Amino acid sequence: MDLAYLPSPSTGVLHLGPVPWRAYAFCIILGVFVAVWLGNRRWVARGGEQGVIADVTLWAVPFGLAGGRLYHVVTSPDAYFGEHGEPMRALYMWEGGLGIWGAIALGGVGAWVGCRRHRIPFPTFADAVAPGIAVAQAIGRWGNWFNQELYGRPTTLSWGLEIDRAHRPSAMLDIATYHPTFLYESLWNIGIAALVLWAARRFTLGHGRTFALCVAAYTVGRFWTEYLRIDTSHTFLGLRLNGWTSVVVFLGAITFLVVSARRHPGIEDVSRSKDEGGYQMAGEPRLGVAIKAGGATHDDT
Repeated sequence: MDLAYLPSPSTGVLHLGPVPWRAYAFCIILGVFVAVWLGNRRWVARGGEQGVIADVTLWAVPFGLAGGRLYHVVTSPDAYFGEHGEPMRALYMWEGGLGIWGAIALGGVGAWVGCRRHRIPFPTFADAVAPGIAVAQAIGRWGNWFNQELYGRPTTLSWGLEIDRAHRPSAMLDIATYHPTFLYESLWNIGIAALVLWAARRFTLGHGRTFALCVAAYTVGRFWTEYLRIDTSHTFLGLRLNGWTSVVVFLGAITFLVVSARRHPGIEDVSRSKDEGGYQMAGEPRLGVAIKAGGATHDDT
């Protein structure tokens, strides 16, 4: 007999001897590996050096994890610092709770540091990894499925997600199935990756525009899934905080797309010079490297 709902895993932890393997953490790690692999392929295809994406990611990931957790704790403080909160649980990120906005913000800071150390343009790095970030987010959302969290409103649809009684809202203990917003967002992110890969090639998106398109597309889907979710969240003028964040970030990404297209048309050349340590950005001097123009020498340090 066909199931009339999507089941939830009975546990999010697999024990191999004394070592617990948490599905939430595994989904994040798998997503990072896929993002690095795809980003590296795109970087090398544009003339970049093999392994640079992985090197920069070593800076971006710890910053991103810290930023994602910080955003979650700041926007949902009651669970940790409220009347019955447990402050130490703010460190238990394997239990779930990584805000994508904080992860992108601080992860971007870490990536910028890594790009500076490797003397590569940060916007170009962001363009290379943009589709991979969307795929990583799609994979990471399955961690929410294992933790039975961040689901949507009750539903009787055949793809409704069954939630164990222990994970249901206290006011809905008798309701078993809910919108699988983790699945909606995962599929949306796969679509974003496909869109960005196509658009980047079709319109030669460079100078950060590929990443901006990825961000703009993500906010559209996130606004919708945020509307469906019923977990506790701060609201302002009737809209959840993450909904407002989606609106603001969407407007910022679209503005960047328009302004960048006018100021920096085309795409950068990231081929490393054989005799110089920097990367050449089309129409711009190499960072920290002397270049010759019209017989004169200029230094952009």
